[in-house]
Amino acid sequence: MKIGVIFSGSGVYDGTEIHEGVFTLLSIKKAGGEAVCFAPDVDQHHVINHITGEEMNESRNVLVESARIARGAIQSLDAFNAEELDALVLPGGFGAAKNLTKWAFSGPDGEINDLVKEAIIAMVKAGKPIAGLCMGPTVIAKALEGSGISAALTVGTTEEPSPYEIDAISQGMEKAGAVAVMKTVEEISVDTENKIVTAPCYMMEADILQIRNNIQKAIDALVKLV
Repeated sequence: MKIGVIFSGSGVYDGTEIHEGVFTLLSIKKAGGEAVCFAPDVDQHHVINHITGEEMNESRNVLVESARIARGAIQSLDAFNAEELDALVLPGGFGAAKNLTKWAFSGPDGEINDLVKEAIIAMVKAGKPIAGLCMGPTVIAKALEGSGISAALTVGTTEEPSPYEIDAISQGMEKAGAVAVMKTVEEISVDTENKIVTAPCYMMEADILQIRNNIQKAIDALVKLV
């Protein structure tokens, strides 16, 4: 069982959330699968100093930075072939909203990377399951915009503490054509009709063990859909 993973860099504020990326790879292995990693070969929107939160005057490549998490075992997204995979996972981090889409700047009106959209659409058309973690569901919503598919997706709940505007992001997903559902970091959403699993992860106030467990639940549900 081969499961594709699309990374968006390395580091929560300008790329893939590293805990989520590593736990995704671990959960796939624990579930008996093989992770096949991809990232778009493009420049990051910007580079953030993860100590100060300030933008740095330098440029980095999304594929090269993502290779840090994948330990070099990664391919450019233009090599993506849905026929060779059984499922797909999109971990979160600001890179999902800055490098895979422009959600961080324009919400649901922002653009999505063409290759990211093509990969998601190809998996959906092939009837193969997808998982979106943290901000990953917004990428899925944007990819499916205008497709006629109203996927049930979650980025968390307004009923528990979050460092982000869950209500606004949920409304944005609905503007893109999705159905937003509320889930805690202890829960996942499983859209069985469209074979899409989503989990809040670090969109909610959570510790590293909660994130680990949330991702394992999502990957286990994904594998059941394969």
